[in-house]
Amino acid sequence: MKIRVVRPGELGESELTRWRALQRAHSARPNPFLSPEYARAVGEVRDDAFVAVLGESEAFFPFQRSGRIGTPIGTGLSDLQGMAYAPGLEVPVRELLAACGLAVWEFDHLDPAQFPGWHKALHPSPVIDMSDGYEAYAKDLAERSNKIYKSTLKKERRLAREVGEIRFEFDAADGDALHTLLAWKSAQYRRTGRTDRFAEPWIVSLVERLHAVKTDLFVGSLGLLYAGDHLIAGNFGVRTESTLIGWFPVYDVTYARYSPGLIHRLRLCQAAAAAGVTLMDLGRGEKGYKDSLKNGELMVAEGRLSRPSARAAAHWLAYEPRRRLTNLVLGTPALYKAADTVAKRLGRRRAGDAGDEINMAPGSARSDL
Repeated sequence: MKIRVVRPGELGESELTRWRALQRAHSARPNPFLSPEYARAVGEVRDDAFVAVLGESEAFFPFQRSGRIGTPIGTGLSDLQGMAYAPGLEVPVRELLAACGLAVWEFDHLDPAQFPGWHKALHPSPVIDMSDGYEAYAKDLAERSNKIYKSTLKKERRLAREVGEIRFEFDAADGDALHTLLAWKSAQYRRTGRTDRFAEPWIVSLVERLHAVKTDLFVGSLGLLYAGDHLIAGNFGVRTESTLIGWFPVYDVTYARYSPGLIHRLRLCQAAAAAGVTLMDLGRGEKGYKDSLKNGELMVAEGRLSRPSARAAAHWLAYEPRRRLTNLVLGTPALYKAADTVAKRLGRRRAGDAGDEINMAPGSARSDL
């Protein structure tokens, strides 16, 4: 098969149109992480981002390359990974890797319909399905988690009385508010002992570029919750016409007693459904609020593509033990709780040493609400 490798920005308009068509050929609810807009934005901030074009635009395989090891484009950020391809296309894995200059391509959030023979494990990714509209979802949520639902509405009314009238902005254009959220998120990462993603300039630049994208098929979506003139909570995510990623949620802990994250999430669902979104992807990861709010799950695959080589064998020796240990910790509540406690303790200690007083939301990399 003819395979050529280009930078994302080198794709022509006809190829981008073909990519979008292939993406929608497989799903009525296309995921923004598999969109050409996302790949092009990553390509603008990373020199190691590429796209393999298979055949006569029969498939588009976006990836990053470090030496001969490949990862999905936007490594560490994408909640769904994979390629856009013609239905029924059989992709020659070894030819693909050779054309890309790779010995290995590893993945941890792959669309499970892709490369099924190469999966090591499948993991659930919780979603909020609003196919029947927000009111139907809210009714179902009230029946499943009535205490949380009623408590959130009660706290929203209290927030309005005590702080100011509640206002929600969907797809806000406010760049200053976006940077406020990123500062809150950075503080949250540090205080909870996680890696601060926004200490990486390329990630900040990527978010800024995605925020500027506003088309009928792809939007960098900034959802902001206000009480009076006070910014209380927000989320930056990306969406297609039907699917929204709840990517970076965070709130100002000054208002933590009102459960602002949950108020924001319900308001975001309501606004998204009104805009035609029928699926909100909460991302892989076991968190209490996700279990409370989800009404379904999608699966994502973990594993790697490889072709025989000494480099691939060396990669496996480092990759496989790390993968198994990570899944053991994440899949064992007692181990996860212990690791989380240690991370938070170290994070608080580092923040205290640095005199960090920035407000942050407690939780993981995807944020507890």
